[in-house]
Amino acid sequence: MTIAERKDTETTIPLRDPDCVMRLLRMGSAHPMRLSFLRVLLRRLKAEGWRFDRPLWEVDSRGVGRAVYRARGPERTYCLVAFAHDLPDEMRSDRVIATAWDATFALVDGEPTTRDLDRLAANVPVQEAGRISARELCLSRANRSVRLFSHVVDRLAEGRQPDIAEIDAVGYLMRTTAVYGSGKFGAADRDQIADRPELQAPFQAEMLSVWLIRAFTVDIAEHLARVKGGDRAVPLARDLRRRLGVGNSTGLGMAPFLVRHPRLLNNWITVRETALARVRALPAVDPSALEGFLAALASATENARSWHSDHPAQIAKLSQLRADLACIADHVATGWEKDGHRPWDALWRWAEARLSMEGQECLVSLMLEPQGAWIDDLSDHLHADEEAGFAIDGALTVARLRDVLARDYGWVGRFDFDDPAQVARFWYVSEEKLEPRLGNRHEEAGQEREQPLGIARAIRDLAAALEGWPEDGPVAAFLLRHPEHRHMVRRIQMLQGLSYAEIRDNVLDHGMLPIDILRCKLAFFGANRFDPRSDRWVRISLFQGQPFPDELAG
Repeated sequence: MTIAERKDTETTIPLRDPDCVMRLLRMGSAHPMRLSFLRVLLRRLKAEGWRFDRPLWEVDSRGVGRAVYRARGPERTYCLVAFAHDLPDEMRSDRVIATAWDATFALVDGEPTTRDLDRLAANVPVQEAGRISARELCLSRANRSVRLFSHVVDRLAEGRQPDIAEIDAVGYLMRTTAVYGSGKFGAADRDQIADRPELQAPFQAEMLSVWLIRAFTVDIAEHLARVKGGDRAVPLARDLRRRLGVGNSTGLGMAPFLVRHPRLLNNWITVRETALARVRALPAVDPSALEGFLAALASATENARSWHSDHPAQIAKLSQLRADLACIADHVATGWEKDGHRPWDALWRWAEARLSMEGQECLVSLMLEPQGAWIDDLSDHLHADEEAGFAIDGALTVARLRDVLARDYGWVGRFDFDDPAQVARFWYVSEEKLEPRLGNRHEEAGQEREQPLGIARAIRDLAAALEGWPEDGPVAAFLLRHPEHRHMVRRIQMLQGLSYAEIRDNVLDHGMLPIDILRCKLAFFGANRFDPRSDRWVRISLFQGQPFPDELAG
């Protein structure tokens, strides 16, 4: 039984309406939460007693060399192989077309031999120009945040701790510019590892890679501080270390994922919405849950205070968030009836009436944070069988197909695709880097390369093509005449009953902001400090505030 099929038996609180949840403005206000992928990973590693060490550290006085970080679980071992490089400042770039980085990495399935290390040394540092094997699960690279990295090295070399304000202003020593998995550049395909319990949830291998990269970023800084300062050098204090995550720069390449994987998107959103409904249905506020909620609220307030952006849209959202968090704190202290009927539901209904989308979506995370006993089991439903229902049912009648369109895709009627502004964008894949790009239909060439991501327009076109067809006629006959609609007929059949599978907006509209799609996906990863650099690429931080391998059991 799927989570969607179980939801009505689990709670008397209805899940939020997809017409509310699946709009880009709200998706672009998502926050990381207890059920985000990196949190799921860390809970499993701790619960199963995974052990971590660094069996190899061959890094010279220039900070050049290689290291291995090992994660040993009940059944399997994974190792991050890290290569440290001496990169001139003028070659440091976050762009996907970069050819050199401060550090490069591969996550190995099992323990690498010396021969493996030499093979990886010939391929991993050149990234796309090399090839890894099915023994590797991820390929990634990272660049230093130069100002903060230098500040930390200099201070530690002098025997002093870095300035906390400097740490909070950036939040990471290095930022990854790509974390490839799922078969890219020779890595193991997802199907090869999806049945492993520790990797079944989405992007667990990628999250493990980034978490171990985080340990490397501190180790390389401390190593260079010892080289520079000798006996005066000190390690980074644990409380400051926790304030560091791993930065990430990502752009349009990530955006189409949520359109291309609708069953997966449905499960992610359904898990979150079911968790929210469960908490809202609780009859009382448990004292320990209240304590956890207040701690999460204080942490969110501190995070919002130190969260900065130069992008106008995000500046406005941060202003809303800070105001909303203050409003939540005031209401919780003076107006929230904690002893009333379904107090969490009352708090949520108050928020819907008083807070912005940004504040509401933050409150979702805050309400879920202390409720692990009620919601953590939902993480078992984050993955999806994306091949289920792939075969088209040609016997389906045209009348039934029209009924499904009316029921599941009625929201498409709010768009006017005869308006040039509503079809102004087109998605394509660049020939140079094989990465998704976004073009202007009315000003740029290349429409013949358009990717089928405009679901709302495709639904409109399908409905128009169905006009005049006999209602009792089979879909197979229709598709023989109109094979261009096979893609959408298959999608519609596969997604029946999946309320949260579609972004209920027009991704071709001139005003569409790709960063809204990016933020939704990144929030499920567990990213914070969302900082758009334009409407098409963003910097974030991962694992900030979370434990390091050597303290996970603590």
